[in-house]
Amino acid sequence: MPIPPADPGGTCLVTGASSGIGAEIARALARRGYGLVLVARRPDRLQALADELVAGRDVRVEVVPADLAEEEERAEVVRIVERAGLRVDVLVNNAGASTFGPVHESDRAGELALVRTDVEAVVDLCTMVVPGMVARRRGAVLTTASTAAFQPLPHQAAYGAAKAFVLSYSHALRAEVRRFGIPVTALCPGPVATGFAAAAGTTERDLAGFLPRAMWLAAHEVARAGIEGLERDRPVVVPGLLNRLASLAASATPAPVMAAIVELARQPRRGR
Repeated sequence: MPIPPADPGGTCLVTGASSGIGAEIARALARRGYGLVLVARRPDRLQALADELVAGRDVRVEVVPADLAEEEERAEVVRIVERAGLRVDVLVNNAGASTFGPVHESDRAGELALVRTDVEAVVDLCTMVVPGMVARRRGAVLTTASTAAFQPLPHQAAYGAAKAFVLSYSHALRAEVRRFGIPVTALCPGPVATGFAAAAGTTERDLAGFLPRAMWLAAHEVARAGIEGLERDRPVVVPGLLNRLASLAASATPAPVMAAIVELARQPRRGR
């Protein structure tokens, strides 16, 4: 069940494309000759990436700045694609946000923005885009979850739960659309040095004390694994041997035990 070949009338809609894994996924798709619609909140970074991708390539790249936590902005992204006369052949739900800290100290607005970006946007974009794929029997969906999806995550409770939702949703969607020839893959990376930690309110140094350095991968390695997994119609891709082993161990451990282990591991870092 290969992904659709590159076609002038088709495009790949990549969210969270301004940096990190999303930008590297966009680069990987452009190298394969795919047109792109790049979506994120930072127009300057999106435009810089678009300029890079079209240089020396015969590919069409659209830049659509949007805050995917906002329902109307998500709908406008799809309308822009339709007004351009394009169809979404590959949907990459990569945009994500996290927070860091215990629930009793959390910021309400930040927690709700996380859920709207990590959960609501995935559901909404699939609801808007996948029906067209099914009607055409042409399309593919790559969704960025996380190794956080495999266990409760104290101090990132909403993030871990959101990624567990994304993984479950991807499995269900895959079962529904397989008969229409549409592959769906959930990409579950471990720690990646992308600036994501700072946005979550912590640092990569603190996370490195909790997550061994051997588990960390570069964004381009994660992106390559995700695209290759989609091309091979794999349901789940966990890049890196240690991350795969850790995910298997977490899945086999009762949730209360796993939550207690994570909480204990993170306790010394509370006051930093």
